[in-house]
Amino acid sequence: MSSKPTRRPYFGSCHCGETKYVAYMTLPVEDAESAHPPASTTIRIRKCNCSTCHKMGFFHLRLKDSPNDFVLLSPLNPQEGGLSNYQCFDKIINWYFCGNCGVRCFALRGHGEVSDIDLESWLGKPSEGKTTKVWRPRAENWREGSVEWKEGKNAYLSVNAATIEPGQEGFDLKEWHEKKWINYLDMTDERKDDRYGEPHAGGCY
Repeated sequence: MSSKPTRRPYFGSCHCGETKYVAYMTLPVEDAESAHPPASTTIRIRKCNCSTCHKMGFFHLRLKDSPNDFVLLSPLNPQEGGLSNYQCFDKIINWYFCGNCGVRCFALRGHGEVSDIDLESWLGKPSEGKTTKVWRPRAENWREGSVEWKEGKNAYLSVNAATIEPGQEGFDLKEWHEKKWINYLDMTDERKDDRYGEPHAGGCY
C-alpha cells in the first residue's frame, strides 16, 4: 500500500447483506500513536475492554467527518424500525443490529436523516446526475469527537471495522494490528492510559 494517505470509500455490510453502508477512510492512518488526535485529522481505530464492546465484539472505527464520510444504503432508516436496537447504561448510544443475522455494523449517539445524494458522484465515479436516497448522520450541530452530550447535539458514530468487506484496496486489518494503529481503551477501570500494541485487562486483540 502507498505510504501517501489516500481518502477512498469502503463498502461494508452485515452477514446476510440486509445492512449495507459506505464509509470513507484515509489510509495509512495519520498520527496513529497520538492517544487523542484531533478528530478532524485522522480516522481513529479503537478497541475497548468495557463489557458492552467486549461482549459485542465491536471493533471501533471513528471517521474524520461522519456526516460526510458515512452513508447507509440499506435499510433506509434505522431509527424508524429499519434495524433492531440495543441501549444500555445511560441509554444514549444506539447499538443497532440486523434483526435477521444479528450483526452490528455501527453505533450512533444522536440523530440521522434520510437525504437524496448523487451517489455515483459521492463515490468519485462518473455521474449521470441521478439521486439515491440514503441515511446519514445529521450534520446540523454535529461535533466530531465530542464526548459531551446535550439534547440535539450529535457527537458519535462508530463503525464496526469487522463488518467492512475484505479485499478492498488499502484495507487490511492485520496491518492495523502490526503497525500499532489500534488504540486500546481501558473503560472497565476508567483509566486514561490508552495504549497501542496490547489490550488492557479483559480486552482482546
